[in-house]
Amino acid sequence: MNLNEAFPVSPAKRRALEDKIKRLGIQISLIEESFVRGGGKGGQKINKTSNAVFLYYPLLEIRVRVQRERQRSLNRFLALRELVEQAEIKLSPETSPRLQNRERLRKQKDRRRRRHAPGTVRSELL
Repeated sequence: MNLNEAFPVSPAKRRALEDKIKRLGIQISLIEESFVRGGGKGGQKINKTSNAVFLYYPLLEIRVRVQRERQRSLNRFLALRELVEQAEIKLSPETSPRLQNRERLRKQKDRRRRRHAPGTVRSELL
């Protein structure tokens, strides 16, 4: 895989992804890329073109398949971004925004669960 393709995203998003790749030490040359036929809604266009992107990074055993958009180049960017986020979760969990968000939601659910736990007497009912 190479990053020389002109992805249809803003230069800031592209730069942010490249910086994250460098920071994590991901070797772009080792990423295996293949294009597969999509599925689901979309009719003839989806059934005839291979615009779903499958990426595999063997060093961390990460596999990603993306078919969110109709453009193959945009799906390539989204798949690479997803792969980098999963690599960040494995390599640097303390800096991963996705893990931080999961932890925040877990704590929020735990607070709600304790607040409304069965068997607890609420002061309003006394």
